[in-house]
Amino acid sequence: MTQPWSSALPGDGRPFVKMHGLRNHFVIIDARHVPYAPDATEIADICDVQVGVGGDQLLVIVPSQRGDAYLRILNIDGREVGACGNATRCAAWLLMQEAGTDAVTLETGAGLLRCARAGALEVSVQMGRVAHDWRSFPLARAVDTLDLPLEHGPLVHGVASWIGNPHVTFFVDDLPSLDVAVLAHPVLTDPLFPDQVNVGLAEVLGPALIRLQVYERPGMLTGACGTGACVAVRAAQMRGLVDIGPVRVQMGAGAVTIDIDEDGSAVMTGPVAYSFRGHLPRDMERTT
Repeated sequence: MTQPWSSALPGDGRPFVKMHGLRNHFVIIDARHVPYAPDATEIADICDVQVGVGGDQLLVIVPSQRGDAYLRILNIDGREVGACGNATRCAAWLLMQEAGTDAVTLETGAGLLRCARAGALEVSVQMGRVAHDWRSFPLARAVDTLDLPLEHGPLVHGVASWIGNPHVTFFVDDLPSLDVAVLAHPVLTDPLFPDQVNVGLAEVLGPALIRLQVYERPGMLTGACGTGACVAVRAAQMRGLVDIGPVRVQMGAGAVTIDIDEDGSAVMTGPVAYSFRGHLPRDMERTT
């Protein structure tokens, strides 16, 4: 992409760019100059590949008083979430391409995330601190977040973590043999999590290698989850299952590297990929 990312082929409708981070697909819209506030129905239509562009989330980039831009991350059910590692990498890459820089700061619901080039199509993101305070989620009641009082089949002794969005990580054996969606759905909808929760199943393969699958809100398996990778590494290190230092997290669509500081702050490095760009049909846009 040699021209500004927010420009598109000639035509009517609002320009968009589609990207993916490890096959986690995003429809990205620049609303820094022309406001855009889609409703839940519009978001669902855009993300539905049968009627719209197709994607796992809709990203809307708006002005920020604290960073280079503010990144709104909208799930397919209309819920706005504070953090998504794959989404942040893609948005940061677009903005760095546009500005011709090697670093950018994105404001999100999780705070300011500092991003930098790590290669031609790789981005590192300072994801912030992984927290375990039960009130951050919120949870329905005070519990030991490092050993949750939940048991759903082989999913026991879960670790609840917050990194701009809520996660619970379970350590399992032989992850490829498990039906992750069937096992994880009862956790996602457990009354302990009134706003639901992202559910990660992690298998430790070595002192610096984890295999991971995440069942994400509102109830879908994705090829990769950056925030899920961060909390899985933090949980594994707290339990002494992996070494301190960079840990490779292998997911269905590829891998990211997670480095956790002593205070629990995570730096994630992973790839991005450009798919295509175009215009949303005018009759799809209901709200401006």
